[in-house]
Amino acid sequence: MSNTPVPPSRVSERAGVLPKKPNDKRPANEPDFSTLLLSWLDSHRASLADSLRRLGRQPIGSFFTCLVMAIALSLPMGLSLLLDNVERLGGSWQRAAQISLFMQLDVDNAEGERLRAQIAERPDVAAADWVSREQALAELEQQAGLGEALKELPENPLPGVILVTPKQIDKAGLESLRQHLAELPGVQQAQLDLLWVERLGAILGLGERFIFGLAVLLVLALLLVIGNTIRLHIENRRSEIEVIKLVGGTDSYVRRPFLYMGALYGFGAGLLAWLVLVYGLDWLNQAVVRLAGLYGSDFALAGVPLEDGLSLMAGAILLGYIGAWLAVARHLRELAPR
Repeated sequence: MSNTPVPPSRVSERAGVLPKKPNDKRPANEPDFSTLLLSWLDSHRASLADSLRRLGRQPIGSFFTCLVMAIALSLPMGLSLLLDNVERLGGSWQRAAQISLFMQLDVDNAEGERLRAQIAERPDVAAADWVSREQALAELEQQAGLGEALKELPENPLPGVILVTPKQIDKAGLESLRQHLAELPGVQQAQLDLLWVERLGAILGLGERFIFGLAVLLVLALLLVIGNTIRLHIENRRSEIEVIKLVGGTDSYVRRPFLYMGALYGFGAGLLAWLVLVYGLDWLNQAVVRLAGLYGSDFALAGVPLEDGLSLMAGAILLGYIGAWLAVARHLRELAPR
C-alpha cells in the first residue's frame, strides 16, 4: 500500500464519491418545474373546491344572486335577437334599397334578358331580375283586382322592369349606381327610394344604440351586484384572511378563492340567462307564428344561435371574474394585519 499523499482535488475519488457534474447547479432542496406545477394546480383545485363548498352552503342565496345577474344579462341579448328578427321580417337591406329600371316599351324579352345579364356582372350588384311586360300585367291584375278592366285595354301599357339589388348600402354609392344604370340603352327611368333606405337605417341604428346603452348600464349593474356579493363574503372571512396574511399568505393566495367564486356566479348567471332566452323566445314565438299565419306568412322567430349562447356564457364568467377582482382589490389593503 502506497503512502503517497493524495491531492486535495482527488480526495472525493479516494472516498468513493462520484464527482459532481458541472451542469448540475441547482441546490438539492430546490423543487423542479413539475413539482411547482403540481403544487400550483393543487392550490387552484383547493380554491375552486372551497368556493363551491361555500356556495353550496347557501343554495337559495346563491341561486337568487345568479338569477338577478341572469335577468340583467338576458335583456340586452334578447332585444338584440328581436332586432335581428325584425330586420329579417322587414327584408334585407339590399331588398329595401332595390333599384327599379323601367324599360322602354319597344324593349323585348331577349333584349331585357341580355341587359339584365350585363348588369348582374357588375361588382357592385348582388342580383338582377327581369320582369317582362306580360308578367308585370299579370301581377297587376292579381294584386289590384282590375282583371276585367285591364282586359279592355287595346294593348299592354306596362313596360318591362329590371330589379337591381346592390351589394353595399351607401347613399352616395346607391345614387351613383342609379345614375349609371339610368344611362344604359333602353332604360327609360331608374327609380330608387332613398327615403325608405334612410328610414330603415335610422330605425335599425336607433335600436342598436338603445341596446348598446342598455347593455353598458346593465354591465355596470352586474359589476356592482357581484362586487357587493364578494364584499359580503370577504367580511364574513375577515378574521380568517387576517390570520392568513399574518402567517405570510400572499395577496394572490387570498384573492384566488374569491375570483373563483365570482367566476362561478358568472357561470350560473350565464347558464340561467341562456335558458331564459331559449324558453322566452319559444313562448313568444307561439304568438308570432299565430299572428303571421293570419297574414298568410310562415314567419317565425329564430332561436338563440349556439355561438351567441357560448358568447353569453363566456361574457358572464368574465364579468363575474372582473367584479370579484375589483371587489377584492378594493378591500385587500384593509385586510392587512394590524
